[in-house]
Amino acid sequence: AQEFGNAGSLHSYGDVARAAVEQARGQVAAAIGAEPTEIVFTSGATESNNLANRGIAERTRRRGNHLVSVATEHRAVLDPLRRLAQRGFEVTLLDVVPHPGMNAGWLDPLRVEAALRDDTCLVSVMLANNEIGVIQPIRQIAEVCHQRGIMLHCDATQAVGKIEVDVVDLDVDLLSFSAHKVYG
Repeated sequence: AQEFGNAGSLHSYGDVARAAVEQARGQVAAAIGAEPTEIVFTSGATESNNLANRGIAERTRRRGNHLVSVATEHRAVLDPLRRLAQRGFEVTLLDVVPHPGMNAGWLDPLRVEAALRDDTCLVSVMLANNEIGVIQPIRQIAEVCHQRGIMLHCDATQAVGKIEVDVVDLDVDLLSFSAHKVYG
């Protein structure tokens, strides 16, 4: 749409813009198997990753100060985790299967399970690696996390629009991606 009104304003231009935003919210939700009320628009994947990781870590009612991620994550996840570590959070970065090998770059869900502790508040794993293209076993990682009551964030920026991404099937609690990767 070519609407220029402020979607938060109470005038006719705002009403038209608000309707366009809500239509887009419904389209995005349908594309990933989510509900429209679950979609939060940000300026891009970096902000979405920050919102997910910092939002869980910094909320007052969390289960602990331990976060788990992967050494091969995108900097949009690693940088906020590093900043959280500087503020007293404990961050565990897991290694992936090394090269050479058929599974190079793959994260074994058992490695995730072994890293979880009673004070782990979040696990963050990207779905598709932007450099080597490996697809992580997010559904299995979600199962491991949810058995312990731990939330899972997934950066799906490199996957949405290229492979099927369904938040219900993946069983993730938080998923980030960016319109710029799908011509938005």
